[in-house]
Amino acid sequence: MTRTLIVGAGATGGALGARLITAGQDVAFLIRQRRARQLTADGLRFRAPDVDVVHTACAVTELDGADPFDLVILAVKAPALEAIIPTLAPGIRPETSIVPLLNGMAHIDLLERAFPGQVLGGIVKIVATLGEDATAVQMTPLCSLTVGGLHGETVPDKIRRTLDVDGIVLDIVDDIVSRLWEKWAFIAAAGVITCLFRGSIGDILAAGGEAQILQAIAECEQVAEASGHPVSQAGHAQTLGLLTERGSAFTSSLYRDLRHGAPVEAEHIIGDLAARAAALKIPSPLLDSALLQLRTHHQSVSRQPGKG
Repeated sequence: MTRTLIVGAGATGGALGARLITAGQDVAFLIRQRRARQLTADGLRFRAPDVDVVHTACAVTELDGADPFDLVILAVKAPALEAIIPTLAPGIRPETSIVPLLNGMAHIDLLERAFPGQVLGGIVKIVATLGEDATAVQMTPLCSLTVGGLHGETVPDKIRRTLDVDGIVLDIVDDIVSRLWEKWAFIAAAGVITCLFRGSIGDILAAGGEAQILQAIAECEQVAEASGHPVSQAGHAQTLGLLTERGSAFTSSLYRDLRHGAPVEAEHIIGDLAARAAALKIPSPLLDSALLQLRTHHQSVSRQPGKG
């Protein structure tokens, strides 16, 4: 049986882990001390439209002395990734497959330097949150996982079998890099719009912001195209539909994290894309302005006691 390590047991990691445990998979979670105590005491609580379960969960806070894993799924925020890599090393052998479920592309470069030839591309689509009682709550039936080789390599059969379980729609693809770029362009555009104008799509449109929304989308998609990964017509249409819907309450995860004081993936999503735009000499005034606002916010928060 495939030994699977999920790094992070928040909304996404908890939901995926619960699905795998339900299917009889051998799953462990690498998490912080506080979350480990919760899982040990109360189990992994998971609720979705089709299920409400509590699983006994194997929770660890370090991997020294542990047997290596066959599959490692990274379900953490980008700011935590670099510090996690040394912790991961003892649990990884040359045959281990690593599937990061992060937005953007900077994490791919970081992981490939640390574990060359072992990283697969991964995209998760799920609407989930962590409840006040630490329950992983999947809020809609949507739970899909797209995985593919970054350099044309095939996904090992044992990884396919491990991830192909009830409750997860698995898609193995050949063009994962283009799909990662397409998702990045959308996430960045949504972040630029909602962080810069501090509101939902519906409110921004009602305030007269349609032209700025279209400009932000164009800036992000131009960087993707110039980088060799143009957004598909279907992807562009989906972005337009989501980000120009009148009355929409949609906000980006970047903006929600910003409002709630959670770690913000500003550099990973906005900063990296802005840097690539500059290197490609693509004008990106809205992208740059949103990055400046997010960096200014970080400076302010870092001065607060116990922050930064």
